[in-house]
Amino acid sequence: MSPLPELNLNLGLTNNPGSPFYGGNGEESVVVRTDSALKKHTITLVISDQEAGRISIKINDKELEIPTYKLTVTDDKTGETNSYQVTRDTLNFVTSKTRKSFLSFFGFKRFDTNSYLYENIPFEPQVEYLEKFDIPRHRKLSQDALTYEFSNGGQSVLLYAGDLNEFKLPKEISQYFVVADKDQGKSFIGDILYREKFLKLTPKVELQIIKRKKIPKNFEYDDKGHIKKVIYL
Repeated sequence: MSPLPELNLNLGLTNNPGSPFYGGNGEESVVVRTDSALKKHTITLVISDQEAGRISIKINDKELEIPTYKLTVTDDKTGETNSYQVTRDTLNFVTSKTRKSFLSFFGFKRFDTNSYLYENIPFEPQVEYLEKFDIPRHRKLSQDALTYEFSNGGQSVLLYAGDLNEFKLPKEISQYFVVADKDQGKSFIGDILYREKFLKLTPKVELQIIKRKKIPKNFEYDDKGHIKKVIYL
């Protein structure tokens, strides 16, 4: 039976594994805000098809630059909207090749150029232009990292904000998005915590992903991890 409604805001910490707000895996306890007299608001995250820039991220011990896309954050109470950058591509190394210069025949190997091909495993809405994901439980917050795990129709995706060098993908997740800002995700995390505090209770969180018109299939890189060429589907 559900507890009787209370008008005052209740704040509490949970470390009960049976609670839907328990994150597990040893992260910090989650602040649970409940107030049955208030409407439960929604924070909406939208990953667009608009390319915003590039960031460097470590993939298999190699620093590679990958495109970022515009991520907007808003909620249905304040209506405030902020923008960030987020990755959309998951790369796996395929092969490397060396292009020899004409000086290579005289023993000058340093003029040879190497390129590295990575296969992209894109995550895109399959049918509709836009696909929505809901969070089955509250976010995980540990130290300076924030993690959301979303699901829809048996599919799970992860959104991470924090130190890129500390990011570790759970084994059960294959698709992920990484938030990029100038201070290791702290701007995005601060934005989310501000909205949670202003909304006065644990909000629902919805992720919307807009299908890209051009979907990268392969990325070719140089020795320094810079993109040389993008091959699209």
